[in-house]
Amino acid sequence: MSPDSPRQRLRQLWTQLPFFLWLVVLWMLLWGQFTVLAAVTGLVIAVFVTTVFRLPTAELSGRVSLRHVVLFVVVFLASLIRGALTVAWQTVTPGQPGAAIIRVPLRTDDDLVMAHTAVATSLIPGSLVVEADRERRVLYLHVIGVRSLDDVEHQRQSALRWEARAVRAVGSRADLALIRSGAPAYEQRLAQEGTR
Repeated sequence: MSPDSPRQRLRQLWTQLPFFLWLVVLWMLLWGQFTVLAAVTGLVIAVFVTTVFRLPTAELSGRVSLRHVVLFVVVFLASLIRGALTVAWQTVTPGQPGAAIIRVPLRTDDDLVMAHTAVATSLIPGSLVVEADRERRVLYLHVIGVRSLDDVEHQRQSALRWEARAVRAVGSRADLALIRSGAPAYEQRLAQEGTR
């Protein structure tokens, strides 16, 4: 069967459908409108983006835990409200809230999990991903409300909890085992393998 056969194209379309639908939902979330017009314009944008900016096919783990997906969404919404209230409080209290750039080495080697972690931490008020090092699997977060090293570590652990939630929801069984075992960061494992 040639790579351009109709069957192969249909299979590729089917595997990319979740990402395509996610682009439409993301467009609607960005505009804050869940209307027919937002859905249609999101569909047009998704077609444009996937046609013009051809990216390699992302590999799905094939594992989805509906319970953990729901938990991810519920915890995210609660964190969104808590973050908004915290930032609002910081703006009305006197003095500077303090800010820091925090390096967060992730434990998994999965693009989808890294993207979920980065998006979740960026959408919660008070933190923003300023850089994502895909090769070493490290996120750099700008966080406000940091006054001590304990606050820095708390924020780092918060981002790692988002990674763990993403793995429990949609990660592979290998990534789930890494999270459960308390494995070191991906870049540390790479360094250990390089010294052998």
